[in-house]
Amino acid sequence: MVGRVFRLSSLVLLALLPALCGVAQGDQKSQRPPNIVFILADDLGWTDLACYGSGYYQTPNIDRLAQEGMIFTHAYANGPNCAPTRASLMTGHYTPRHGITQVGDTPRGRPKARKLIEIPSRTELRRQEWTLAEALKTGGYTTASIGKWHLGAAETAPETQGFDLNVAGDHRGSPPGYFAPYRAKLPGIEASPAGEHITDRLTEESARFIEANRDRPFFLYLTHFAVHSPIQAKADLITRYESRPRTEHHSNPRYAAMVHSLDESVGRVLATLDRLNLRDNTLVIFTSDNGGWSGATSNHPLRGYKGMLYEGGIRVPLIVRWPGKVRPGRHSEIPVITVDHFPTLLDIAGIEDYRPHLLDGRSLVPLLTGRGTPGDRSLFWHFPHYLEAGPKVPGPWRTTPAGAIRDGDFKLVEYFEDGRLELYNLKKDPGEKQDLSRQRRGKVRELHRRLQEWRSTVGAQVPRPGPVPAAINPAPRADSRAGR
Repeated sequence: MVGRVFRLSSLVLLALLPALCGVAQGDQKSQRPPNIVFILADDLGWTDLACYGSGYYQTPNIDRLAQEGMIFTHAYANGPNCAPTRASLMTGHYTPRHGITQVGDTPRGRPKARKLIEIPSRTELRRQEWTLAEALKTGGYTTASIGKWHLGAAETAPETQGFDLNVAGDHRGSPPGYFAPYRAKLPGIEASPAGEHITDRLTEESARFIEANRDRPFFLYLTHFAVHSPIQAKADLITRYESRPRTEHHSNPRYAAMVHSLDESVGRVLATLDRLNLRDNTLVIFTSDNGGWSGATSNHPLRGYKGMLYEGGIRVPLIVRWPGKVRPGRHSEIPVITVDHFPTLLDIAGIEDYRPHLLDGRSLVPLLTGRGTPGDRSLFWHFPHYLEAGPKVPGPWRTTPAGAIRDGDFKLVEYFEDGRLELYNLKKDPGEKQDLSRQRRGKVRELHRRLQEWRSTVGAQVPRPGPVPAAINPAPRADSRAGR
């Protein structure tokens, strides 16, 4: 009788084993830190998404991401162009600390039009920088950089900075063409069928990485070349937008088609997460590295374009989806900036000992979860460079060397050539049309003092007058368009 009972108990136990294992695996999965998918667009303007007000560009997948997560209306890039912001994302530092303050290391425009000697900019991320990827690896994450890197090559390529996988990332600021055959070889891309669109290829590589790492925590940095120039889009999508009614400020069918391909990429990544049952344990962030380029789009109602410290150059879309943590459909007007992503992601990953050096941002987890805010603070920018004017921008310069501070509703812009100070109330005047510097002299003095103190704290250098040596004015390089 005892033997029979034992045999029956054994059979019951064997029958229950799959269910018990399933519970154990489910508990293990729920305890696993969330996967992180960080999608960074290039040169995508603040109003270039339907969920941010565009009536011409169609972005249903990104719009759905916004509906399922949190949309930020006052999010900022750390720089008005590509490389500075990307370096701040990777290091958690304001631009003067890591030294990448501009795209390239040579002065731009006509030498005789410059009144100041520019502060040199680094072109590569220092090897000793402790990157976001390296930090996440201490928490057990598998890491991939897929797409544009723009922070150096060889000794400072992604695989030397904490990424287990690098696809297409090197020193380039723009792709060697959007359609295969590409004009140059990209790391990690061996064969490309003729006509392949680089946006699609990066998406396929991302889906492959997600599937290969579905059973462990992963950090996917999907860093698109799109929608950076050259403006090269799929013919069928161009035709589609040529037949759509244009709006007053968005009317470029080729650029619209590039935005559409970017949106399709986001949709395919989200579909991959759904198919692999990873949606509920994956944080997805979508944003841009700077404002829209004047040759492709309009940032209206914001003033300015990529390369400027006016809002059109630095305010960017930001959407965060974190199932179970971020209530769907939320909007935030609280100002946030690129350096906030570093402490936020490590906070989310449960990595507590993440301060081997100073981080300039603040964790947004309290804001995302509805438990608080980052607290009172000012945001800062430093751009000690000249940028030549482009389409829709009058005069020789898009910007002369400048710095800026945002504190509450107020923003102060300082131009180093003549010491001009401009003050704007962004709540009442988001288009920066009314300079209040004469009416609010006390506020100007207060913000200027804070800006000067910040520059001292981070070691930011201000360009000074003087002759410009011919040696630092070489002829433009063949890839100079990457600096737009």
